Amino acid sequence: MDWKVFLATFGAVFFAELADKTQLVGIGMAAKTGKPISVWLGSVSAYVLVTVISVFLGALLSKYIRPEIVRYAGASLFVVVGLLMFFKVV
Repeated sequence: MDWKVFLATFGAVFFAELADKTQLVGIGMAAKTGKPISVWLGSVSAYVLVTVISVFLGALLSKYIRPEIVRYAGASLFVVVGLLMFFKVV
């Protein structure tokens, strides 16, 4: 295992997810249901599945598209979504 890549990925995902809407959903679900273990298991399972899909999709895309293109496309998508939200289109 490449620990440098592991720690860089862990740090990036950890700080990106802090105070994210997924955390707010977890807080709300745990408060509403009173079953924090079930909420935790559901959250972790969903995040694992989403991560598996995104990692395999990234690996697949890297065979056909240069990483720079994927990075620029992702950044552009974030800008477009941000502008749509700013102008209350979405």
